[in-house]
Amino acid sequence: MPPPILAVFTKNRVNPAYDAARLVADRIAADAGARTVHYVPETPDDVGQQKVLVSEALAARPDAVLFNPTDDVAMQEDLARFAAAGIPVAVFINRMPGKVLTFVGSDDVAVGYRAATALILGLAGAGHIVALDGTPSARTARDRTVGLRRAVAENPGIALLESRIGYLQAAPARQAMAELLAAHPRIDGVWTANDVMAFGVLEALADAGRTAQVVGVNGLPAAIEHIERGRMLASVDFSAFNIAAIAARAVLRHLDGKPVPQEIMVPAELIDRSNCRRWKVPFAQRPSPAWDEIVR
Repeated sequence: MPPPILAVFTKNRVNPAYDAARLVADRIAADAGARTVHYVPETPDDVGQQKVLVSEALAARPDAVLFNPTDDVAMQEDLARFAAAGIPVAVFINRMPGKVLTFVGSDDVAVGYRAATALILGLAGAGHIVALDGTPSARTARDRTVGLRRAVAENPGIALLESRIGYLQAAPARQAMAELLAAHPRIDGVWTANDVMAFGVLEALADAGRTAQVVGVNGLPAAIEHIERGRMLASVDFSAFNIAAIAARAVLRHLDGKPVPQEIMVPAELIDRSNCRRWKVPFAQRPSPAWDEIVR
């Protein structure tokens, strides 16, 4: 029999988290004697391009799909096309409604709350903060913002001055942060929905000759370096690497006739200077999580 083919959909090639997801999906598939085909929009997070890629994948008839939607609403009809074709799908990172084998991700409300709580503790419970929200079409970003606002509501000494959308990318976040700095003479802390936006924030702060405590999400290698050197306060290990690994294992288990839970939640730990050395291993050298490490 020919090797199973896994179609892997990720949102862009500008976020290193998705590079890590593709890398580990390739590794898990190869270890199982399968192979991957990657479908990535040329324009980051472009819904129309992802719809075209779904048609291309359907024409190629993969054995299973790992699907990270660019938009959890707009892509529902496309997800349904895989179900109609009888192709099992593991939706990963961004939850969306529809008929799927499983969803693999983390609790994004908790992730946003954990990052915000670390920022608030770093400010000793008092100060003015701003937020860089992610793309509104991304369920992960919306849920993380819920967590942020929950943490702020619990801490009356914290004033959330303003939020801007940074689109989960560095350049838009840098521009948004520059505008926030121009509008607010005092900003003590910055909450960002992912590390890539945190990097843009750090650039904007440097451009303006200002400082602030900054937190992010993903635990990217560059974020670990910033945390170690004191440029960032913390990140949360919402690991696209671990999530994609388990999603790949899930579809391969299904193809092998083994049971798969309808939902798999991957733990997301806070990373700060007290523990950041554990994350200093490059993604290419990190071990991929075993099934029973996550699914119990």
